[in-house]
Amino acid sequence: MHKYLATLFWLIAMQNLSAQLNDAYEKKEFISGNDTLRYRVLYPIDYKASKKYPLIVFLHGSGERGSNNEAQLKHGGSLFADSANRQKFPAIVIFPQCPQNDFWSRIRREPDKKDSLGAFTFPSDQPIGKSLDLVSRLLDSLVASRLVKTKKIYLAGLSMGGMGTFELLWRKPGFFAAAIPICGGGDPQKVTVYAKKFPIWLFHGDNDQAVPVGNSRLMYNSLKAAGAKAKYTEYPGVGHDSWNNAFREPELLPWLFKQKR
Repeated sequence: MHKYLATLFWLIAMQNLSAQLNDAYEKKEFISGNDTLRYRVLYPIDYKASKKYPLIVFLHGSGERGSNNEAQLKHGGSLFADSANRQKFPAIVIFPQCPQNDFWSRIRREPDKKDSLGAFTFPSDQPIGKSLDLVSRLLDSLVASRLVKTKKIYLAGLSMGGMGTFELLWRKPGFFAAAIPICGGGDPQKVTVYAKKFPIWLFHGDNDQAVPVGNSRLMYNSLKAAGAKAKYTEYPGVGHDSWNNAFREPELLPWLFKQKR
């Protein structure tokens, strides 16, 4: 009975948390031509349209793809919606949602090839994908609307979103003030496009079976060699959910909001 009640209370708590997130983040759609990007936006407490704010865009993982404009808040949504964080770090926060049939980054998998990178490669000779292109256009529209501090635009993402983070950095060099890719990977040949003096903090678990830790190690070493202000935190024994550890880092948001382009 006690176990049943504990499970019931946990389910109720999760439902309440989901409802609170849905209330905090406003549903939006960005339409460009015949294409639509669904996204959620969190405005600062006591938001004033006449004032400019830092902007954070967060790219979710592959498990949160879809069209409900809700699933993308599952990981990370509560971090930015936390009342203390909203008071201390006022910002406009964007969570776009990638459709089920798309991927934030260009990626090639070779499942029969086993190495420290998990046979992931990130071809950079292809045009930008539809969903990431829509994110890029949305960001451009927000800048044009004069709602955001252009020197304080931040990019973050986990898993597929960490891969999208690395790709968007070289697709839009000089646009972002800092980035946080979590358990992702990218093309190390492209870091020289954006890396020089660029603040970036990578996270990964060394027991990640979905996106092997070698991807972040390779990107960190490449970023350092290219002159980036790179930090890397690796969690021993942690699997693919290293974002939970990253979100608990007490210096994560203070470090992010210190950065300025």
